[in-house]
Parts: sequence; C-alpha cells; structure tokens
Amino acid sequence: MPYKVYFLSLGCAKNQVNCEQMMSLVQSAGHEIVADPSGADAAVVNTCGFLASACEEAIGHILDLAELKRAGGLKKILVTGCMAQRYKEDVLEELPEIDGILGTGSYGDIVQALDQVMEGGLRPCRLGNIHTAPQNGPRILSTPPWYAYLRIAEGCDNHCAYCVIPSLRGKYRSRPMGELLDEAAELSAAGVKELLVIAQDITRYGTDLNGEHQLAALLRELAGLDFHWIRLHYLYPDEITEELIETIASEPKILPYLDIPIQHCNDGILKAMNRRDTKESIRTLFKTLRQRIPGLVLRTSLITGLPGEGEAEFEELCDFLREQKIERAGVFPFSPEEGTRAAKMEHADAEEAARRAEIAVDVQSGVMDEYNESLLGEEREVLCEGFDSQAQMFYGRSYAESPEIDGRIWFTAEETPEPGAFVTVRLTGVMDGELTGERV
Repeated sequence: MPYKVYFLSLGCAKNQVNCEQMMSLVQSAGHEIVADPSGADAAVVNTCGFLASACEEAIGHILDLAELKRAGGLKKILVTGCMAQRYKEDVLEELPEIDGILGTGSYGDIVQALDQVMEGGLRPCRLGNIHTAPQNGPRILSTPPWYAYLRIAEGCDNHCAYCVIPSLRGKYRSRPMGELLDEAAELSAAGVKELLVIAQDITRYGTDLNGEHQLAALLRELAGLDFHWIRLHYLYPDEITEELIETIASEPKILPYLDIPIQHCNDGILKAMNRRDTKESIRTLFKTLRQRIPGLVLRTSLITGLPGEGEAEFEELCDFLREQKIERAGVFPFSPEEGTRAAKMEHADAEEAARRAEIAVDVQSGVMDEYNESLLGEEREVLCEGFDSQAQMFYGRSYAESPEIDGRIWFTAEETPEPGAFVTVRLTGVMDGELTGERV
C-alpha cells in the first residue's frame, strides 16, 4: 500500500543531497512525496547535528510534527541524519514521539525503515557504517530548477579540534570521477544552469583514490558540460594547488567566487585547533588568488571565542578582516561541542563569544559596504530568481552571491525576465546591505 511521505531537510547542502536521494528511493518504491505534513502517513526529518543549536532547531521541528501527530493529522515520524547519528540513544529516549531513526550510514535503508515504522511494533534504529555508506543514487531535486548541488566526496579527515563531522560522516572518500560526470550530465540535461560543487573539503578530492589532487581535472571535465556557472564550496587553504588556481583562472564557467573557511588568523589558535595554516600562509594565499583570478570574491567562515582567544587575539582577527577585505564572511560564536578536544580547552564563555561575534559582524559589514559602493555603475550578469510584489522589484544573484548564504541583487526591468534567466543589470544603489540596479 503506498504511503504519503513528507520530507524536511535541515542543515547544509550536503544533507540536502541525502534528502533528495531518500525522496527518490521512496518515490521509486511507489510512495507519494507530499509538500505538507498535514494528512501525511509519515514525516521524515533529516537533521543536522553539527552544533548544539542545530540539534535544538531539529527538536523544535520534531515537536511541532508531534503536535500534528497527536491531533491525528500525521501518523508516524522518522528522524534521519546527523543528530540521529550523534545522539541516537538520547533521541529515542527523550523524544518518545519519534517512531524510528536512521543514521548517516543508513540513508539507503529509508524504504525498509518506512515500512517498519508504518507497520508499528519495534522502533527501527538503523545505524550503518558511516565510513562505507554509498554516496551515489538518483535524486529528486529540491532546489529551484536552475541550480543544483553536486557532492563530490563524503566525510572529512581534517579533524579540526572543534568539529564533530568526522564522527558523524566518517573518513574522507571521493566519488569516482566517471560517476560524478554521469550525474552532472543528468543535471545539465534537466536544465540546471548553476552547478554547485560541494563537499566538506573539495580541494582534497581524489587524494584518497590515488594520492593525487584531482579537483582541477574534474572541473575541466564539468566545464565541458552545458552549465553556465560552476561554483565551488569549500576549499581548504593548504590544499589549493597551482593547477587548481590555473584552472579556475582560465575557465570562464568556473566562478571567481571561492569559499575558503579559515576560522581564525592567530597562529596559536590555528595550531591548537589542528588547522594546518598560519596567518602568513593565509595572507599569501589570498594575495596570490587575487593576483591570478580577476574579480575574485572570497567567502570565509570565522569562529569567535575559540580556545586561546583573548582580547588581543580577537583584535588581531578584526584587524585581519579590515586588512584583507574579505567580501563575504559568516561569523559564529564558538560552541564547545561534546566529544571534541576544543570543548575540554579553556575558552571564553558563551556570552563573551557572542559579543565578539557581533563586533566581528560589524567590522565585516563595513568591509561589505565598501565593496558594494565600489561596484556602483558596473554592469553584472544576474541570474533572475523571482519578483517581490511588496518591493515591486525583481531579485537574483550575480557570481558574487551563492544561494541561501549570501544576499541578493534587486533590480527593475521594463521587460519581465523569467526566473532562471540571465540578465545584465547596471548596479546603481544599495538597500539594506544588498545591491540594487536596473536591467540593461
């Protein structure tokens, strides 16, 4: 008997890809994917477990669904993903509303788990091997039709002292290039115009297969397909090779937008966090990239309040932001995550870490305002994504804005562009920190 199944995916784009694969498996088994949990037979919540705050968000969604279940509007709740993997015993014990869990090594068991859940009886708890779980498989895209993610590897071997990902996602393992090119060709044929190449660390791609960096070779192959833009997330600073820089600089489809999370710039903090960079190596890398890649926009992630950060180290971080003028930065207060080495180290309290994060955001806002002002009068290619009836303006993104994490470009147009169309926009102003303009 077919079920109506609702999916909710939380957290990162890599998690979203897992959810898209689960939806495809469920649909292929004859079940119906529904967009609303009301009236569904089962709700699948694909959780993030990277930070305690992400787990709290997931629990909030689960409790909302539990209310619906109590009211008779939903029959079963199945929880999958990183929180289920990280807190398996706690999830089952503390949330009796949940009817079963699937860990990050068992996404492929979704259909069997659903059957078990719907039949009642024992609550399924499937926790497969996180180091060997298959990564491929068909997907039902949950992004707008003009962009999609291509996850090229799973897991992580970097073992940063503050991070739980290796324990949730397993060791780093690259997908075979042929398999990736087949998947990318399917995405291209489906009309995807912007391909986002993702992994916890894309720069390491291929090194676990034959010891050689293969990202540059993969990108050259992807550029031969019918994509308009190819965007890269995340690059580890010390794994960026000369071949990769040359490939990005010379291939027009690969956007000059690089997401390079540095987390901090103080040498002592970087070493304590098991990062392999120094302030000088990061500074040298950024200088090289800006010299070699015209129009480069850098994005990074920073953590305030890390172990070892006092006022002097924090001011050093703010000075580094002002000096480097990194165009995009996400700033997060340190979260001492259970099971990590950093959680056992002396660190600023949560309130102080949050205070510093606010200050760093203010510094970064100044950098971004300066960058936006420098663009006024320029013309940019913009991927139109929709129309806002309240603002009476169209909105979209240029190469400098990645979906979901960066802002938008707002523009007026005499002729209505279709969502997914590329248009040329002359940038004329700034509104709430985002650029505005007019279609040329």
